[in-house]
Amino acid sequence: MGEATDKLKAAGNKAAGSIKEGIGKATDNERLEAEGKAQKAKGTAQDIAGSVKGAVGDKI
Repeated sequence: MGEATDKLKAAGNKAAGSIKEGIGKATDNERLEAEGKAQKAKGTAQDIAGSVKGAVGDKI
């Protein structure tokens, strides 16, 4: 996967995670809230991976 793909997936995971987390908080569903937080963290990791790939690609 390239930088753009990682960043696109990251944005999707961050958005979906935020929605899940918000619904979990609103409905007092701790499991859904935790899933949302985990999905947002996954998105952040993908975003970082994309940035690293971009930086490394620029150096080559």
